[in-house]
Amino acid sequence: MHEVFAATPARLRAARLVSAAGLVALAIALATMPAFASDYTLLVCFKIFKYAALAQAWNLLAGYGGLVSLGSAAFIGIGAYTTAKLTIATGVPLIPAMALGGVTAAIFAALVSPALFRLRGLYFVIATLALASAAQIWMVNWNGLGGASGLYLTVSAPTTRGVYYMSLVIMAAATVLVAGVLRTRLGISLRAVRDNEDAAQEMGLWPFRTKLWAFGLSAAVMGVVGGLQAARLSVIEPYGSFSLQWTIDIVNIAIIGGLGTVSGPLVGAVFVVWLGERLADYPELHVAITGALLILVIRFAPYGLWGSLLRLKGETIWSRLRRRS
Repeated sequence: MHEVFAATPARLRAARLVSAAGLVALAIALATMPAFASDYTLLVCFKIFKYAALAQAWNLLAGYGGLVSLGSAAFIGIGAYTTAKLTIATGVPLIPAMALGGVTAAIFAALVSPALFRLRGLYFVIATLALASAAQIWMVNWNGLGGASGLYLTVSAPTTRGVYYMSLVIMAAATVLVAGVLRTRLGISLRAVRDNEDAAQEMGLWPFRTKLWAFGLSAAVMGVVGGLQAARLSVIEPYGSFSLQWTIDIVNIAIIGGLGTVSGPLVGAVFVVWLGERLADYPELHVAITGALLILVIRFAPYGLWGSLLRLKGETIWSRLRRRS
């Protein structure tokens, strides 16, 4: 028994070295992919990276904070419209405009959070869904930003290679952000509030401030992705930018991949986008299979594909340790 645990630190160091080498190899492969991949492959990767970043942002809020929000479309749309308006009215370059789109989405999240955080559970979920719907209706009827016709961006649309690299950077930044937050006091507070908000408050934590930070960071990432989507399309309108389909896709990816894990949204994005491309000619079948898969994951693998794999691996290692002892 002592020999097994004496060897464990060395095995952990070896596992970390292998993981680090794997990450470096993956980074090199992704960075050099445009040199040999087709435009179609790059666009599929763009879609994966885009949804992975959005799922990471939602995972921070729901997976680690317990705040199941269905208002993601509101922040994506705000980021898209902010980016478009800045490039049209002031000539701000695309990347700074996208960053300001994320800031605007975070500010909007901060403004609505006092009212939303008064609610818990199902009432919070319904309120965020109503927020997204209200934002879409407002944009449809407000002619100040084009109304139902939307806006046309005046800047040139990024090339396929350009949107590939921008989406890759955004996905990597979102993943690093979530992983970094989990190692801070905010991450500890967020998980404590998720497990028991009242107990966390009794221990001296500030649930409102904790949830506000998570809400703002999540909205900021979604706003930046919304700006990138607007740049890719060169035209935005409220029915697409504030569509509930954004929220449905994000929730599906996060749950199927694995809530409460950093790698889960990445795995979920790859799987869901791959499935969508394979069934692109059969939209009704795609919806049916995705719905059935979501039900099966919730019923039989509530930790998602990646979370279940981690638990299975952990149980296997523990079983081996017990047999050797």
